[in-house]
Amino acid sequence: MEAYSKEFRRDVLAACDAGEGTREVALRFDVSESWVRRIKQERREQGKVAPQTTRNRRKTWEPYAGWILAKLDAQPDIYLRELQAAALEELGWQVSDVTLSRACRELKRTRKKRRLSQLNRIGKTS
Repeated sequence: MEAYSKEFRRDVLAACDAGEGTREVALRFDVSESWVRRIKQERREQGKVAPQTTRNRRKTWEPYAGWILAKLDAQPDIYLRELQAAALEELGWQVSDVTLSRACRELKRTRKKRRLSQLNRIGKTS
């Protein structure tokens, strides 16, 4: 769902400023009453009319990025569940394995598994 344009919001707020009630404005512009109340509140409290274009959201793992990198450097073949348990034990940070996987991907670190034995040099027989 796309946000309403700045011009549309301005028209709705102008109708409110002209003395029309919230319900009348909502019916006239075919929007919900709660949305009209919300944009009036945003203008009153924050002074903004335009819709928010981006979300400013931090990733939950960012404060722990250094710790994650250090753990991966110390043990490159660590399992996500082991990393998860270490985070809870050492930092008291309860984190999901999905979050740790995303963090590893964004930090451009892969968890390399050790080969226990050399590969067989004989090719496929069939």
